Amino acid sequence: MNAILINGSPRKDGCTFTALTEIAVTLEKHGIKTEVFHVPSQNMHGCNSCYLCKQTRECVHDDAVNKFASLIEKTDAFVFGSPVYYSGASGSLCSFMDRLFFAHGAKFRGKLGAAIVSARRAGTSAALDRITKYFSISQMPIVSSQYWNMVHGSCPEQVRQDQEGMQTMRVLGDNMAWLLKCIAAGKKAGIDLPEKEERIWTNFIR
Repeated sequence: MNAILINGSPRKDGCTFTALTEIAVTLEKHGIKTEVFHVPSQNMHGCNSCYLCKQTRECVHDDAVNKFASLIEKTDAFVFGSPVYYSGASGSLCSFMDRLFFAHGAKFRGKLGAAIVSARRAGTSAALDRITKYFSISQMPIVSSQYWNMVHGSCPEQVRQDQEGMQTMRVLGDNMAWLLKCIAAGKKAGIDLPEKEERIWTNFIR
């Protein structure tokens, strides 16, 4: 079993990375292999809404999104992390997730997802809500913790002083490892994903 922790901060070794590292250490203690994937903060294009990915199965912008897409099917769980900017996730992470889930959302079905954010003070709940919506539309079981998945501080040293926040990250790691093991046990017992219905599309004028 393995998990990828996605760092959506332009600071590779900053507050978000510090929180993700606490989760990774916890997962590793449970025998879950981890990897940190850094989302590039420069030249991260937004979605063109060209729909070409529905034909080619990859984004027209050949960058980190297509690189990450090759990892989805062989990964069991994902933790997306971001600093809080104006009560939202970073622009680079939002662009990354918009394109990734639009082109490859079906591949995430049944895989675990969790969101974590770091902030100096506020805006965390709104940022978590934005990231979590990608999971809930993709049929991903969402992993929770003892509190909303956030840490506070202006630098890694301050984040490490946020004892409740760091404990929240560890509990998240414990819960994710437990759910991964439960899913693995279910598969051995012959329990598969629910049968997938054909998608029904409607809008508000029909």
